Amino acid sequence: GSFLINGDDKSDFVSISLDEKLPYTSIQEINPSRIVIDIFGATSNTNWVTHRISAKEIKNVYHEQLEDDVFRVTIELNHKQHWGYSIYYEGKKLMIKVKRQPEDLSLENMKIAIDAGHGGNNPGASGIATKIGEKNYTLLIAKQIEKALLDKEAKVYMTRRGDASLGMFERQEMIGAENPDFLISVHLNSSAREEVKGVSTYYRYIGFRPLTQYIQKSMIKIEGLEDFGNIGSFNFALSGPTDYPNCLLEVAFLSNRDDEKLILNPEFHKQVAKQVVEGIKEWLKACKEEND
Repeated sequence: GSFLINGDDKSDFVSISLDEKLPYTSIQEINPSRIVIDIFGATSNTNWVTHRISAKEIKNVYHEQLEDDVFRVTIELNHKQHWGYSIYYEGKKLMIKVKRQPEDLSLENMKIAIDAGHGGNNPGASGIATKIGEKNYTLLIAKQIEKALLDKEAKVYMTRRGDASLGMFERQEMIGAENPDFLISVHLNSSAREEVKGVSTYYRYIGFRPLTQYIQKSMIKIEGLEDFGNIGSFNFALSGPTDYPNCLLEVAFLSNRDDEKLILNPEFHKQVAKQVVEGIKEWLKACKEEND
């Protein structure tokens, strides 16, 4: 049936009329930034696509019949950076909710979720020399990142502040309910090979890569911390939601003796926090410059 593209005070929406609820997949594309949705079992009988001026992030919506039972919808965005989207059904209508880029890209206008990895009955990795637990040091580092962000007047949501046992689904629900502008999940890495070391950042969806790139570039400025890499298509649970940009930060390797010494040092935690904030600021600056 017909399409409707409109918006409210925070988001844009695409409404697609279907005869029944059908399965679908979605992907992010870049250069240009687009959301592409394939609906399976659908054949086009679309009479019109109505695009209202209340939609501010969605530039164009068009569709094509790829195969007899595969119907593709392409949503072009106005900004280069993907800020997130969600797909759901209202009755038989397929709804795509698209987050707008914030009008004010200053750090103090951001709401940032910080996740300290592991906790409670999930200790994570352990140090090679000292046997320190990952869950304890991710929390120490996350708290320093929180402090550094609060010093810049950003809003911060912490998934845990103590030694709590939280499953991944529970964390996803908690973060989703807070509707942050973006998420950083803090972990410490481990390898079977003791010589492997360095910082790494991870993303699953290509549209969310820029945040991870800027944090990685900033982190390698820390003396003694090597570049392990920026890694994509990573199947980490908290990288799964498409609702907001997210970055998995593996600060250093507990399985490497040099990295372990860094992790043990409280001053290193402060350095990590400083460079994470600098990376975020550079990313937001780049988003702003793309608009100018």
